Amino acid sequence: MGIRNYLIGGVSGAGKTTVCNELQRRGYHAIHGDRELAYQGDPETGTPTVVFKPEHHIWHVDKVKALVANQDEEVTFFCGGSRNFPKFIDLFNDVFVLEVDLETSLRRIDERVALDPTDWGGRPEEREISARIYQTKEGVPKNGIIIDATAPIAHVVDEILHQIEANERQ
Repeated sequence: MGIRNYLIGGVSGAGKTTVCNELQRRGYHAIHGDRELAYQGDPETGTPTVVFKPEHHIWHVDKVKALVANQDEEVTFFCGGSRNFPKFIDLFNDVFVLEVDLETSLRRIDERVALDPTDWGGRPEEREISARIYQTKEGVPKNGIIIDATAPIAHVVDEILHQIEANERQ
């Protein structure tokens, strides 16, 4: 949906949803990928799956491509995680990876689960998976611009916007 499109990823609890909300609050076009584009499916084929597995958390590639092709907005941010991101990562001008320490990640998951016990990370096995994914960074783009997401949200978003401005001047 943007003339320029950016992906914002990171592990669970890194702040992807919070960054998306702040970008929207500031008037930017930002898509909650985990809510608006995600489903359970095979990362290679896109075929929907019945059993929930973190490695099957993928985005509808055709929807991502359609949103990127629509140039109604100057800038669009796609926020969230997807195991099939290699199928569409080249569509983005830049990729930002929100980085936090494991303690912060797990604390944020706990805070989220306190508000909604059905949210990801509420069960012990989900917490273990989150810790493993934090360690391995599986499902997180490797060559993104690292953003320290332990800072206050306003600073995190300011840093993303600063990086975009700096890259545009080059």
